[in-house]
Amino acid sequence: MTASWIDRVVALSGIDDATRALASRAPSRRLKQGAVIFRAGDGATSFFIMLGGRLSVTITGPTGREILLYEVADGETCVQTTLALLGGQRYEGEATVTEDAEAAVIPRLLFDRLMDESPVFRAFVFNSLGRRLTDVIHLLEKVAFVPIESRIAAMLLDRAGAGARVALTHQDLASAIGSAREVVSRRLDGLRDRGIVELGRGVVTIADRPALKAIAEGVGDHVTDIGSG
Repeated sequence: MTASWIDRVVALSGIDDATRALASRAPSRRLKQGAVIFRAGDGATSFFIMLGGRLSVTITGPTGREILLYEVADGETCVQTTLALLGGQRYEGEATVTEDAEAAVIPRLLFDRLMDESPVFRAFVFNSLGRRLTDVIHLLEKVAFVPIESRIAAMLLDRAGAGARVALTHQDLASAIGSAREVVSRRLDGLRDRGIVELGRGVVTIADRPALKAIAEGVGDHVTDIGSG
């Protein structure tokens, strides 16, 4: 059996041979870092499944403030694309490739046919949609209820993994946690002054992981910034 991009998507491993052959008609494409996949107001023409790399989906408010809604990585799909294809809606945000990527690109007519004919493909689409909507709800909860310093600390720990260095600008961090760059810069300066992080150009280095973890968990000292959002 000829290799197909489907073989790289674990959630589609149970697909039958006929549907596999049908889905294999869709091409896989390389996506360069910095490429914009869609913008607000665009209509969806294809469904895509990430096969590697990463892209970020953001929305921009009337004031120009940008918020990262979610990221799409290997084996994942984009909730905005799914909603646009199923509901005939237009995109509300913008998707940008943040790491060189590859994606399977399924044209709309083929997507509709796969949804009609394949229970496995249909379950994959709706399960992906459900997980992504849950992520968005969690983001809204954090923006509404979690102190900004805790959000910054949690994001730095997540991006650093087992390491200490995080390559992230203040604007990128602000977008990721749903805040303003000026507010994030003030909070990072405060964390630096307390010896918890070190700041460089486009880089944040974790100097005191236990203290940062305590802040992320809501048990560390917080700085009040009225009206920061």
